[in-house]
Amino acid sequence: FTNLVPDTPRLFTSVLAVHRAYETSKMYRDLKLRGALIANKTLRLLPLEEVYDKVNGVWNLSSDQGNLGTFYITNVRLVWHAEINETFNVSIPYIQMKTVKIRDSKFGTALVVESLKNAGGYVLGFRIDPAEKLQEIMKEILSLYRVYSANPIFGVQYQVEDKLEPLEQLTVQYEEDDIEITDDNAG
Repeated sequence: FTNLVPDTPRLFTSVLAVHRAYETSKMYRDLKLRGALIANKTLRLLPLEEVYDKVNGVWNLSSDQGNLGTFYITNVRLVWHAEINETFNVSIPYIQMKTVKIRDSKFGTALVVESLKNAGGYVLGFRIDPAEKLQEIMKEILSLYRVYSANPIFGVQYQVEDKLEPLEQLTVQYEEDDIEITDDNAG
């Protein structure tokens, strides 16, 4: 950052605003396990987030028997939570997805979402019945992923407050000081 207007606190407040925006937008970019994502069986939406589909009866295949829950498909992320325990959940932002595919598992055909290495490199499996619905959900996720990739939502909104002056108008010409150096001790 370069402060073009000396003696103003704008640079400091700008840095604070950028830091605050970064800290408050983590849910848009971080894979989150067991977070406070659900309240009264409803997804807590982020600003600018819209739910495109809510799918009940989705099995999370992370344990030996699987857990029945609900899938929320939004324009920012996928969220799954267990029916029995809302705090058993996962939020997977599109920005952290490495692959989304359908694979065979020991539970049958499953939707598999793999996260990027920097997001933990998780491989998450979800079973959705019947197979036709699984295919529909897969197409919907891939479509929303493409839309997100073309125009990502990072959770930071801004507006330009002032029109910046052209650099030529802000530049001050260098003028040599007209000073005389005297030695008071010389005499």
